[in-house]
Amino acid sequence: MSGKAFFIDTTVCTACRGCQIACKQWNQLPATKTENWGSFQNPKDLSFYTYKLVRFSEALGSDGKPVWYFFPDQCRHCLEPPCKEIPEDPNAIIIDAISGAVLYTDKLKKESSEDVRESCPYNIPRAEPKTGYIAKCTMCVDRVHNGLLPACVKTCPTGAMNFGDRDEMVALANKRLAEVKSQFPKASVTGLEDVRVFYLLADEPAKYHEYALSTVKPEGIDRKTALKRLARPLRELSREWQAIHRLAG
Repeated sequence: MSGKAFFIDTTVCTACRGCQIACKQWNQLPATKTENWGSFQNPKDLSFYTYKLVRFSEALGSDGKPVWYFFPDQCRHCLEPPCKEIPEDPNAIIIDAISGAVLYTDKLKKESSEDVRESCPYNIPRAEPKTGYIAKCTMCVDRVHNGLLPACVKTCPTGAMNFGDRDEMVALANKRLAEVKSQFPKASVTGLEDVRVFYLLADEPAKYHEYALSTVKPEGIDRKTALKRLARPLRELSREWQAIHRLAG
């Protein structure tokens, strides 16, 4: 498989959030107002101005003691991205030929941000309320084209973030999984078959994040999204009939 990929080893992630800050800095994204909502995780969620977010989940271990699960959440850059099926313009979402990065363009402004977001099995895309533009992780494609690591990978102090040719990252993920199995019997690697961002998790994926183990359907789009696309022309037709009735009235 050509192109690039991330391998994120959560077993050595300390939730320092260096990757989260580096993403903000490189993409020149403004700070977002945060509040104490009962978690160390901040901001509370991804947004148009937050492409990467280290999620904090707490649970009780088998010994009854609290256990932290850290999950650096970002766009998975699907090999067959369902979001690309949403826009009528095939160039609204493009796949970079060198890295395989899934990139959003300004042409997406014409599309329903709700449809784009709901098409994503990982709940990633976010819209800017005032403009309707949609944004997410770009894989730092500008850096990658110039032989540099993505900003989040470059800044990671523990080696949790890794980036390179996809085949090499798959091999590294499998190697690390074999190394940690004795310590973490439930360890697994997610996404090796269908995305460019895969995670080594020490425990059950559901303990990390609701969307940790979502998968992309082989046909590139799930049934829910297909039904939404079918319903969209009907909604548009309904609006046309409503306009006709208003004029007639």
